[in-house]
Amino acid sequence: MKTLFIYFSYTGSGDLVAERLASKGAEVRKVQMKKALPRSFFFGILKGGFLALTKKKSALLDWNKNIEGYDHIIIGSPIWNARISSPINTVLSSLSLENKPLTFVFYAGSGTGKNAEMRVANEYPNVKVLFLKEPKKYQEELDKLDTLF
Repeated sequence: MKTLFIYFSYTGSGDLVAERLASKGAEVRKVQMKKALPRSFFFGILKGGFLALTKKKSALLDWNKNIEGYDHIIIGSPIWNARISSPINTVLSSLSLENKPLTFVFYAGSGTGKNAEMRVANEYPNVKVLFLKEPKKYQEELDKLDTLF
């Protein structure tokens, strides 16, 4: 099965997930915002949380939308203000994912991401969702990814 992991990472948690999935054979594709969030963690999270709350989409750098030939798509997003990050909102609006096996991997430092989980469950009825709590701090959280292969 050919798997593609599309993700955004602000603090590095998504990069850890990408490394683990790549070690299992997944191709990884990181998305980056054209206009980066502030470098200050506080202001970056504040702005990112606002963008997520308002369901804004972010312009992306060199975003490759081609998902042809992949049997399984995994989308990775930090949870901001209990919601999906704005760069991943852009990804979701630009892809047709209805006929693909689909998994979301959410990573967060606090909270549960229930709003994000409810959103994807409503939009993609057969979706699988994994939630990783602070994978940079709790490396064992990454073991949950092994259930995808």
